[in-house]
Amino acid sequence: MAADLDGQDWLDMDSIEQALFNRLLLLEPGNHLIYMTSCSMVNLSADRDAGEKCAIPYLYACYQRAKEEVTKVPEKLLPFAVRCKNLTISNARTVLLTPEIYVNQNVYEQLLDLLLEGVNSAQLDQVAEFAEEVIAGLLADQEVRTFGEVIVPVLDIFQGRVKDLDLCQLLLYSYLDVLLYFSQQKDIAKVLVEHIQPKDPSNGLQYQKTLLGTILNISCLLKTPGVVENHGYFLNPSRSSPQEMKVQESNIHQFMGQFHDKLHLILKNLLQQTNETRHLLLSWLGGCLQANTGRTKIWANQMPEIFFQMYASDAFFLNLGAALLKLCQPFCRPNSPKLLTFNPTYCALGELSEEERRNRNVHARGLDKETCLIPMPPQQNVEFAHSYSLLTENLILTQLTLHLGFHRLHDQMVKMNQSLHRLQGTWREAQLSGGPAAEQLREQFEHLMTVYLSTKAAATQPTMLQNCLHLQASCAALLVQLGMNNRGPDHLPLRYPLPLLTNNQLCHVPEFFVDNLGDFFIFLRRFADEVLETWAESLEQVLNFITMFMGNVERMSNPHLRAKLAEVLEAVMPHMEASSPGSTQPIVFQRQRVFCTYCHAPRLAEALITVFVDIEFTGDPHQFEQKFNYRRPMYSILKYMWNTESYRDSIKHLATYASENLEAMNPPLFLRFLNLLMNDAIFLLDEAIQFLSKIKVLQLERDRGAWDELSPDARREKESSLQMFGQLGRFHNIMSNETIGTLAFLTSEIKGIFVHPFLAERIISMLNYFLQHLVGPKMGALKVKDFSEFDFKPHQLVSDICTIYLNLGNEENFCASVPKDGRSYSPTLFCQTVRVLKKINKPGDMIVSFSLLADKIKSLADRHQQEEETYSEAPDEFLDPIMSTLMLDPVVLPSSNVTVDRSTIARHLLSDQTDPFNRSPLTMDQIRPNEELKQQILQWLAEHKEEREQMGPSG
Repeated sequence: MAADLDGQDWLDMDSIEQALFNRLLLLEPGNHLIYMTSCSMVNLSADRDAGEKCAIPYLYACYQRAKEEVTKVPEKLLPFAVRCKNLTISNARTVLLTPEIYVNQNVYEQLLDLLLEGVNSAQLDQVAEFAEEVIAGLLADQEVRTFGEVIVPVLDIFQGRVKDLDLCQLLLYSYLDVLLYFSQQKDIAKVLVEHIQPKDPSNGLQYQKTLLGTILNISCLLKTPGVVENHGYFLNPSRSSPQEMKVQESNIHQFMGQFHDKLHLILKNLLQQTNETRHLLLSWLGGCLQANTGRTKIWANQMPEIFFQMYASDAFFLNLGAALLKLCQPFCRPNSPKLLTFNPTYCALGELSEEERRNRNVHARGLDKETCLIPMPPQQNVEFAHSYSLLTENLILTQLTLHLGFHRLHDQMVKMNQSLHRLQGTWREAQLSGGPAAEQLREQFEHLMTVYLSTKAAATQPTMLQNCLHLQASCAALLVQLGMNNRGPDHLPLRYPLPLLTNNQLCHVPEFFVDNLGDFFIFLRRFADEVLETWAESLEQVLNFITMFMGNVERMSNPHLRAKLAEVLEAVMPHMEASSPGSTQPIVFQRQRVFCTYCHAPRLAEALITVFVDIEFTGDPHQFEQKFNYRRPMYSILKYMWNTESYRDSIKHLATYASENLEAMNPPLFLRFLNLLMNDAIFLLDEAIQFLSKIKVLQLERDRGAWDELSPDARREKESSLQMFGQLGRFHNIMSNETIGTLAFLTSEIKGIFVHPFLAERIISMLNYFLQHLVGPKMGALKVKDFSEFDFKPHQLVSDICTIYLNLGNEENFCASVPKDGRSYSPTLFCQTVRVLKKINKPGDMIVSFSLLADKIKSLADRHQQEEETYSEAPDEFLDPIMSTLMLDPVVLPSSNVTVDRSTIARHLLSDQTDPFNRSPLTMDQIRPNEELKQQILQWLAEHKEEREQMGPSG
């Protein structure tokens, strides 16, 4: 260059431009440094800056110096200083457009590192200023390379670096700040959302392999399912104290909070950029969710090796859900007017062209194939919107994400919890017996515990749970408004009676909205109970939702979903006991207050009893087995309600109404409820008795050494049978304890309906049959090794049965019906019961009362025996054709023209509304009294009574 200057001893702008270009091409610029003759000291900083090998950081340093000169030079030199600054920008553009001429340099890495350094040194604003000017230059000159072709390599390098970073590494958050900058810069943001579109949009896993998917996949969950090695969390949990694990969980939650905040801001920035950028991001989300719908299939959980080759990970969906939940928070308040702008018809839209999706803001796909809360009435037309709000899309995309992600994670945690419980028991047994199996079981336990604790930490991040609570409570409020046909701008209070549904939008709301709500509150009860105390207003909204929908088939047609709401109700109601042994007693103050002051308490109690009855017949081939699982939470709710005056009064009101309308065309709700309750009690305790008998036999065989002579396969089969019978016996015992306990507290204040002939004889035969097995000689067959292992509580059952007897014992016709139970009643049975009551230390007044009742029933039994002898001579036409007992109130069935006793057909119609003789439809209002036969029977009875009296006692 000196030769080119031809004796010129100063630099003009052209020569500076040439010098800068040549300087950038030097491989070792440090070897060409020229020191000023006046400089006596070595300036290391100047050496480093002047000798910088990398083009981008060198140009950035030049830019900074030139920018400083712009503020300092005299005005006449200002244009030259500005041109020097612009030279750094134009050269930076040249470097990025023609990187191949800069040997041994990766200029894209240099740009990323410059941004990263700006983040780490809190000088991102300065770096961004430089970057903005370079970007403007790149956008103005796209002949050699497009702007996208410059930025994509930077994004690829970014993705390659972050994919192996850990949730708790600080470096990750520096990279996220760089990505945050990308999302704020509209031109880079557009390239970013274009770049993340997968090559195969139908492959769910492809979305995880994009840059955004790579970020979303970072969490404390295992990177490779089942592989604990190199996992950085909760290693050797059995050697860590609960406090240490709590600290580690708290640390993870803190990092997760920061991580989700960054993700939320990135998505928010992208959505607030240009319409095109927003459309591309929402298209990515919609495509991703549709491609991953298979995550909810049953087979997906049973075949994990195929699952992880086809779908995005649990971590991906957990983080995406957390970020979307944050986007929903501005309208997640139960009385937010914004909520009412939600338009469910979005979910009814079928296939749309790409242009239509863009113009109408519809990016979720396949929702028209989802089952909705109620079927669409045939005459109803769908009023689709020309364009849908971002609130509608946000809410639907968030609920769909939770449906695909949270449900599976919750299911995994429940199964792991059960497996850990079983493993711990087996491990302890192995430790007692010694041998190598104990160490192997310990390793299995450690491994599974690490997975469980990591999953629990990921799923219970407090801010995420709070945000989800706000969303689900708001959706509950929204569905209540839809259930009231509210199309106005303000929320309406829930009032009864509910309006008729007209042109209602519930037929467009997918069932997964309610499934998500149910899953979430059940999850909180199991794993984060304290969250339920944090927002009382949300509990009121959930109670309103359950009250409206649980017993209302017109607003929610799926009986399984309505039964799930009973489990939700159990989850949110106050629990006085700890959720697991050893854990602290929960705080339930807010829940107690909300439940006790709930203004629709009578309606809630009625809804619970309605769904109890409705799930008897769901149309499902497994309805018989399912109903017991569905009813399990209902018993504890009923027990809680019974102890609260407002609920108890409403249940008593239903019982009174049933007593007064026993022969209504449709059997009253409470009558059907009691009939099913007794059906369940009889079946469950009978099954429990059978299983306990089988367990007793197997235990005796094992203890006597009979299994020692068996082949290994035969022995395993015996052990498997014992385990299976144990599980079944325990389940049936738990449920029978609940049913008998429920009858015990109901009879404390409800008498009339229980002592009516419709039910009295049935409940008496049930109670006597159970006493026969619990206090008589048959009890020996049930004496298994450890009652508690199978939840067998004979003392409690005997106590509850005696309580029922004492509750109803003052009713004369009830006591008179006891001896009519020819199958199980005997005076000896009641004497044995008194002996057991003494043995189990029941209070003296209970024992005395039951003894007096036994004596009273014995005297009635003697009288009954005399009547039976009389009735045995009755003509056949006076006998009930079903029960073979003397009819006291004969009635004629209209279609078969058969005469039966009124109480017999009434009991039959509770379970089956058909004529038992020809299966024709039949209701109580259709039967007609057979007055002629009734008079004949009464006359016959009077004659026989007169004969007996004439014969005297000796007769």
